[in-house]
Amino acid sequence: MRVLTLEEIRPLIDDLKVIDAMRGALIAQSRGECDTPMPMHLATGRGEVHMKSSYRRGGKHFVLKMASTFDGVGDGMMLLASAETGRPVAYLADAGHLTDVRTAAVSAMIARELGRADRTIGILGSGIQARLTARFHARVLPLEQIYLWGRHPERVERCAKEISAFVKKVAILPSPSALAAATRLIVTCTASRAPLLMKRDLQAGVHVSAVGADSAGKQELDPEILRAADLLLVDSLRQCEMLGELQHAPDQRRRAVEVGKFLQEPRPAPDTSGLKQTVADLTGLGVEDLFIAEAALEREQFLKGLLDAN
Repeated sequence: MRVLTLEEIRPLIDDLKVIDAMRGALIAQSRGECDTPMPMHLATGRGEVHMKSSYRRGGKHFVLKMASTFDGVGDGMMLLASAETGRPVAYLADAGHLTDVRTAAVSAMIARELGRADRTIGILGSGIQARLTARFHARVLPLEQIYLWGRHPERVERCAKEISAFVKKVAILPSPSALAAATRLIVTCTASRAPLLMKRDLQAGVHVSAVGADSAGKQELDPEILRAADLLLVDSLRQCEMLGELQHAPDQRRRAVEVGKFLQEPRPAPDTSGLKQTVADLTGLGVEDLFIAEAALEREQFLKGLLDAN
């Protein structure tokens, strides 16, 4: 069994290829090509543990993923096993990094697919997800300014300093409402259990990607934001109505469109004149873990082959 450490995994990540891989993962899920069970969650008192899995029919592997947060520190791993024998093929000791990467890649991919051309973005949160959100959105948008909010001033200051590597202008704002007043593109990536953004805070034409709510009880958005959206996207209807923002607005179930289905629908060229409001409720799917783990392993094998050939 191949074992890859976090130090070995980091150089294998090609941001744009990961974004495209996440697009492929959500389309494959939408087409019914994947067996992706509902996640398992454990609450241990001091932390939370998320376990996900997926298999794409005809594929070489299935994935088992564990991601945890204890006292604010993330960890985890991904295990790829043979779909023919069940034997472990690769253990990716990524400390939860691939989970964070694919989460940021999905929200950036959605901004790209919606035809956004924003020069500013607002990020609620100051952890690793906020850093990766800035990095991945900077890959697909002409960003010039990042607005940042978080509960802990020292953490926000550190986060702002780090994400200035992706976009030089970073401003820390005093509240989520102040952030919403400053930009029409917002990503929420916190562990909040009460709304941070209210409908009255948002500008016309805003897009909000909410990635923090991934288990029962978590919430970052006022349910009225979902009700007011012209387009409500979900990565998985089944997951979002149990674990995401949709659990707090169950009456919007019929309006919700899975991202994979949306990506396959013919769409006209982006029209910003209508200033439509869009929301993406993202809980994170096992199929995303499968696609990013396979991509990392394939790139490692490719680079190893080049090295051996030389």
